[in-house]
Amino acid sequence: MNPRPYRLVSCTFLVLAVSLVAFAGDAERIRIYSENPRYWEYRGEPVVLIGGSVEDNLFQIPNLEEHLDLLNSLGGNYVRCTMSARDEGNVWPFKEVDGKYDLAQWNDEYWERFNTFLELTSERDIILQIEVWATFDHYRDIWDRNPFNPKNNRSYNAKNSNLPTKVNSHPLQLENNFFWSVPSERNQENVLKYQTKFVEKLLSHSLPRGNVLYCMDNETAVTPEWGKYWATLIREKAKKAGVHVETTEMWDPWNLDDPKHRNTFDHTETYSFVDISQNNHQKGQRHWDNAQKQRERIKDNPRPLNNVKIYGSDEYGHFGNDRDGIERFWRNILGGLASARFHRPPGGIGLNEKAQANVRSMRSLLDRIDPFHCEPHNNLLENREDNEAYCFAQPGSEYAIYFPKKGEVGLRLPGGTAIWTVEWLDILNSKWAQAETVKGSDSIILSCPGNHRAVLVTKDSS
Repeated sequence: MNPRPYRLVSCTFLVLAVSLVAFAGDAERIRIYSENPRYWEYRGEPVVLIGGSVEDNLFQIPNLEEHLDLLNSLGGNYVRCTMSARDEGNVWPFKEVDGKYDLAQWNDEYWERFNTFLELTSERDIILQIEVWATFDHYRDIWDRNPFNPKNNRSYNAKNSNLPTKVNSHPLQLENNFFWSVPSERNQENVLKYQTKFVEKLLSHSLPRGNVLYCMDNETAVTPEWGKYWATLIREKAKKAGVHVETTEMWDPWNLDDPKHRNTFDHTETYSFVDISQNNHQKGQRHWDNAQKQRERIKDNPRPLNNVKIYGSDEYGHFGNDRDGIERFWRNILGGLASARFHRPPGGIGLNEKAQANVRSMRSLLDRIDPFHCEPHNNLLENREDNEAYCFAQPGSEYAIYFPKKGEVGLRLPGGTAIWTVEWLDILNSKWAQAETVKGSDSIILSCPGNHRAVLVTKDSS
């Protein structure tokens, strides 16, 4: 792996540079779209967020600019940003002094990498969804070398922090007191002090930027009080800075009916949007139904439902294969959800050639319709079997239908004398077939010729 030419600067200069970044006003920031709050608005325009990337903590990778340029060239505008330092070549956020970390001093290189990432994504209109606490950095071998581990720092010890020096279990076992430090739980002041410093440092870089969404954790199973504490702090800091930010939490259960998800769905005072990435473990019709049930449940108070991780790759297989990942990507967007991003390898297909084709094809389709006035409409499909086809439509005007594989369904139309244009999209090759026209009809038969096709049926306005 070739080292990236990081732009190293002195701490004094870095602080000055960050302070000189003008805060993006609310009109220029990522925010909930007022005309349709199931979607996002950025820089005054509604957006559907789609993407994929080779890694989750992109600010730590070499060749970052090249990777973002590739995503941008495909029409992608969405990446994940875990504040993680677990991989080879990564650096931790704290300064090392005489063999141990000082949690009161910063490693300038970490924060310069992060600030560069913020700058490069902002220049390309790419939205990043930050996960403040990288859950798996606090368990097993990663915890063994994490600066917050009391054996690795000079700021507290195991006794006065109440933190373990070894955690050999999966995060679901909840064996690290790190996530119970907040006042409403175990009030571990010696730890909370440095956790707060870290979050404030993060915000000193990210708050001026308008392209940032904030998620508290990754696949968490800890107390709801933990996420609530940090979401509240972030919102308060933003308010004090005169800006508005959007916050969420990511729970571990795959079933969106699990009570843990209610902490996000039901508490708009804390969380302004919902990340439902764990639903992307589900397959086929169940994947669609699980999301649509929640979409219906919040119809009286709709909010964006984000998917920052779409699992499924032939390389790993445990979460499904390439086909499953691609299907999930299309079901999410044609299901009226606000975002979809392919998870990094090996759990997802990242931004490999298949992912590139899907992002390019999705953007091409979205550019031909008005997704912000469309709704899921499988009810308009006749003789449809489970997982055969999915319809996203503005009835009477436009219909986008995704076929995971060969199939045939009828599409009900309003009848009359209208002429309809039918265009097929070969998703994996990002190619549109020659358009056909159909004169006034109550329904038309759509016969899908192969795997992963979309068809666009639009009313001819000529």
